[in-house]
Amino acid sequence: MQKKSSRLAGFAIGAVAAATLALASSSPAWAVDPIVIGMVTESTGPNAEAGLYQNNGAKLAVDEINKAGGVLGRPIKLITEDNQSTNPGSVLAISKLTSAGNLTALIGTVRSTQIQAISPTVLRARLPMLMGGTDTSLTHVNNPWIFRARPNDSYSAKVIADYGANTLKLKKWAIVYSNDAFGNGGQKALTEALKAYGAKAVVVQGFQSNSQDFTPIVLAVKNSGADIVSTYVANSPDVAIFGKQLRQLGVTAQWVGSPSMSTETALKLAGDALYGSYSIADFTPDSSPEAKAFAQKYQATYKIAPDLYSAWPYDSVKLLALAIKNANSTKPDDIAKALHAIKGYRGVEGVYTFDQHGDGLHGYNVVKNDHGKIVFVKHTDFND
Repeated sequence: MQKKSSRLAGFAIGAVAAATLALASSSPAWAVDPIVIGMVTESTGPNAEAGLYQNNGAKLAVDEINKAGGVLGRPIKLITEDNQSTNPGSVLAISKLTSAGNLTALIGTVRSTQIQAISPTVLRARLPMLMGGTDTSLTHVNNPWIFRARPNDSYSAKVIADYGANTLKLKKWAIVYSNDAFGNGGQKALTEALKAYGAKAVVVQGFQSNSQDFTPIVLAVKNSGADIVSTYVANSPDVAIFGKQLRQLGVTAQWVGSPSMSTETALKLAGDALYGSYSIADFTPDSSPEAKAFAQKYQATYKIAPDLYSAWPYDSVKLLALAIKNANSTKPDDIAKALHAIKGYRGVEGVYTFDQHGDGLHGYNVVKNDHGKIVFVKHTDFND
């Protein structure tokens, strides 16, 4: 009887082992062999809220790709490093990621000054990187590994100048900008773009990011007699503080600015100081069916509305997955070539056609703040 029980027990154990082996063999092989993408993000510091949106957008794309079977039969794995919202932190973060030695590609940040700081490391690592910085020079510095998942500021300046001078018919401009790569590049491009419309900047004022008092700048704007204010401000909290002080000191000029004016953070912090203003926006839900579908999925997943900080990382993951699929390879050289070859891909930020510099988008939306709601006005694309 004891021998029979032993035989039955042995049979049961063998059956379980066989079943486990069968399950293991039927599981997809990619479960233990992921395609690894490294991402630098602002998880702490003054831009931590933007970093949260970036993480959410990228993760949503990764989850969708993996649920659909991955890429080349393998899953995407996203690993992140916090840059503490600083340039030195960005250099440390990208160094940690690239020293791991198992990466296929990179995703940078939305800050142009941070991308400038990490560009040499990316060049040495020879890994394709999608990023969200809009300073035009970032993709024009002989670094073939940098690709942009947003429009650059040569386009933003043209759209701001056209809408302010041609549509709103305003000619006396005050330009206020953050004194960094993004702000400096933007204000120079806008100053140049205004010439085509017979408009001019009557005051140009820069400031250091994360400022708390804009009174001298606001008074300069007020005393200049400007009928329109345009801002190139990198951080959304700065937009809110400047906007409140602008209105508190009685400046009623029209306001048309950069995408930071229409972020969820700016809307929450600035309140009615932004009512009636216009901004350019690379992402807005009403600009396309793809953008609207993304906004619905993002809202359902995270219970908050998306903005540009979440849209471009979502597109970045999808673009890298498409390039890997099209190249049928995870080699960095092959992925870079495949990114350059992408034409007419309909992302949530717009329609991507990569040029020789690595710029994928070539236009902007104009949106209006209608009592706290961002309303799509028009889209302008450029073919140059």
